[in-house]
Amino acid sequence: MESNQNSPKYSEAEIREEDRRIRHLRRLVDFSLAFIAQSPLSPDEARRVVQGVRQQAMTLFPGKEHTFELVYAPRFRRLIAEKFRLL
Repeated sequence: MESNQNSPKYSEAEIREEDRRIRHLRRLVDFSLAFIAQSPLSPDEARRVVQGVRQQAMTLFPGKEHTFELVYAPRFRRLIAEKFRLL
């Protein structure tokens, strides 16, 4: 079988570590969405929660701001718009 010279090789430990960071970020996002939905926050406070999650995501995955904006930011925007009746 021919190996692809262009594909990076990751160790099992690196893959496990990335999986751990992904699970951590998912839990953080899920918890934050629930917190925003269930807490008596102002729109500005809710946005600060999102900013904190974004900063944590950038700590876990440096240079992946675009991915956060594509995957998680729309969920937060939708929740905040629905909760505070924003358009």
